[in-house]
Amino acid sequence: MPEIEIYTQPYCPYCMRAMALLERKGAAFTEISAPHGTPAREAAIGRSGGRTTVPQIFIAGQHIGGCDDLLALERAGKLEPLLTP
Repeated sequence: MPEIEIYTQPYCPYCMRAMALLERKGAAFTEISAPHGTPAREAAIGRSGGRTTVPQIFIAGQHIGGCDDLLALERAGKLEPLLTP
């Protein structure tokens, strides 16, 4: 399975929803805590092309986007191929 990274912050319902979907898919991921003002948040902003919201999700180094983007991939049937090695 490809490496999955998800930048989150505490108590974020969108972060929880995105992680729940990945867990249902059986996808292992690395959660990176990135509250406002932290170096991790700055890294997420830099890697995502300037997006300042969380979650920011990367699969195999490719920026997927946030929760809504992840859910849209799932609805379109395009998430599974990304999770398959």
